[in-house]
Amino acid sequence: MIPTNPGQVRLPVTVRAGQTPQPQHPVKIDARELNFFYGEKRALENISLAIQSNVVTAFIGPSGCGKSTFLRTMNRMNDIIPGTRIDGALKIDGDDIYAPGVDVVQLRRRVGMVFQKSNPFPKSIFENVAYGLRINNMARSKSETAERVEESLRAAAIWEEVKDRLGESALSLSGGQQQRLCIARALAIKPEVVLMDEPASALDPIATQRIEELIYDLKKRYTIVIVTHNMQQAARVSDYTAFFWLGRLVESGRTDRMFTAPQEKLTEDYVTGRCG
Repeated sequence: MIPTNPGQVRLPVTVRAGQTPQPQHPVKIDARELNFFYGEKRALENISLAIQSNVVTAFIGPSGCGKSTFLRTMNRMNDIIPGTRIDGALKIDGDDIYAPGVDVVQLRRRVGMVFQKSNPFPKSIFENVAYGLRINNMARSKSETAERVEESLRAAAIWEEVKDRLGESALSLSGGQQQRLCIARALAIKPEVVLMDEPASALDPIATQRIEELIYDLKKRYTIVIVTHNMQQAARVSDYTAFFWLGRLVESGRTDRMFTAPQEKLTEDYVTGRCG
């Protein structure tokens, strides 16, 4: 029920205590008047959003609202789709990633991606994590490769579960383990930003909890941006939330405020379940 006081919206969600970031975090990703087109169709309209470093930012909104499209602009994954174009500016650490001459391969080393469906390679657990190290020549010896693989698996909170079976196929892991392996694979090349597109949507509640705990822990070292349909999840893991609707950014701000006192009526209607 919507309370009589329009400034305070009561939601059946729990915002993690103490998760609100401090103001001193510098801006890592900065979008200004960003428009994105699939052919003649505009999928994103004048998006302006600053994302701080070492926090978790969640994108929420109904299906087809543009949140995944915007996520993929941050490492130029949309470039592989024919007929797409973009205008406006999107900067990481002050550098426009769509400027002429930008090395897209280098960009994707800096900005890792974890997809909705876990996609381990049909290789061993070890080789899945070592793959990026090998193709990017990021390890000088077998021992350094092994050290980096272990470091990444530990960072993804899966080392203890797989340390005695590194030679086994990654496809033998459970769904939740496969997703954490894919996170380890993304972390192995030491990105600065990790993008996650519905990383727990296909997982059971226990595996989802493990992923959420991992996301919350990873922000100590990485800037995390997550797309989720699950508002409970956004409230649990994120510091900031951005609400998208029909390709527009309706509102963004601290997660605790977005879920208790949103400024826009459309945001209030969405987070309370009255629309979307």
